[in-house]
Amino acid sequence: MAQEAVQKNTLYVGGLAEEVNEAILHAAFIPFGDIKDVKTPLDQATQKHRSFGFVTFLEKEDAAAAMDNMDGAELYGRVLTVNYALPERIKGGEQGWAAQPIWADADTWFERQQQEEEMQRIQAENQAAMRAAEELHRKKMAEEREGEKEDEAEIKDDPMVRAEAEVLKQSN
Repeated sequence: MAQEAVQKNTLYVGGLAEEVNEAILHAAFIPFGDIKDVKTPLDQATQKHRSFGFVTFLEKEDAAAAMDNMDGAELYGRVLTVNYALPERIKGGEQGWAAQPIWADADTWFERQQQEEEMQRIQAENQAAMRAAEELHRKKMAEEREGEKEDEAEIKDDPMVRAEAEVLKQSN
């Protein structure tokens, strides 16, 4: 197995304050041992780090000591979360994005767009069918109420029904 489930000498450091840069992160972790690499991935839109970074130690034991001591520690007023880093699962395998042309996922993008449009079309059809069914139900209910009113009008005009109603009232 080329890659382990966790990289025992690379730590994920979460909860970084905005002003923390790679130099500050390096300084915070250097007391635990020799550091091979420090990275704080940038948000493409803002060009600021995304409040996390990675610290890679030369020795696994140093990484373990740093994790034990720095997880829950405070840096620039923010509480850090320090764990072993998971292996990168970036599109394009171990080579990452740089190995892929920018148009490499265009086909799947178009497929997703078509699926999204199809879902919206189906939802619109379903909503239209529901509205039609509700309208039909309302019409039926209105017709039934109209029928009830006609029945009541016939009852009021029938002298026998009125006489029976009077007798019932008197007996109660």
